[in-house]
Amino acid sequence: MADEFSLVGKTALVTGAARGLGRAIAVALAKAGADVALGLRDTKADDGVVAEIEATGRKAVPLQMDARNLTQAYGAIDEAIAKLGGIDILVNNVGGGEAQGPVEDFTEAEFDDMVAVNVKSAFFISQRVGKHMIARKTGGRIVNMSSQAAFIALPTEAIYCACKAAVSHMTKCFAVEWGKHEITVNAVAPTFIRTPGTEPALNDPAFRAEVIERIAALHRIGEPREVSGAVVFLASPAASLITGQTLIIDGGWTAR
Repeated sequence: MADEFSLVGKTALVTGAARGLGRAIAVALAKAGADVALGLRDTKADDGVVAEIEATGRKAVPLQMDARNLTQAYGAIDEAIAKLGGIDILVNNVGGGEAQGPVEDFTEAEFDDMVAVNVKSAFFISQRVGKHMIARKTGGRIVNMSSQAAFIALPTEAIYCACKAAVSHMTKCFAVEWGKHEITVNAVAPTFIRTPGTEPALNDPAFRAEVIERIAALHRIGEPREVSGAVVFLASPAASLITGQTLIIDGGWTAR
């Protein structure tokens, strides 16, 4: 049974891998046996993730990769293929965005930036890697980063919610078209997870208390390993019949 969750002999590309969920996912994939290419906005500031993966005995390939710059992203993908011999697993982790406010106040520039980071990058990076997977004829696994925001309305975050809903539906579309190539495409949709990116908001006692109350079943903040484990599962042979799905990891927030 353990072999069903093993990634030994597989190669993976994780975007936004320097810190937070991206880092946790990259390390978890390596611990499961995969060699990992790391999409980094600055290869000189990897925060030690290369060394952490190499300590597991797996290969780590740092890549200069701003996912919003498709020319750079495509070059990084080609480099990953050359250095790892191919890509079996893609994790589109890059996402986020700082624009918040009332719907009536958002600017076109804020909208375009959020879509570029969360939707456009995932679409075209998946397209590029998917073409490679199709040509290899060995199948593949793609896991996108959605959010609980795809399924609920978060006040002041209308653009972000719309983007993550797009990611979840895009996941279905890719899965249906690429199933004939034995490529599965799924997404994970976390709630608030304790990362450097969420730390400033969660340090506000009132906001933290509200989040914990809304995580209706477990009433606690999630940890990165609780997302990375789900990604490893979706990338593994154990999930070979799962595709077009978004796995909500929200401690019960959307159940209420």
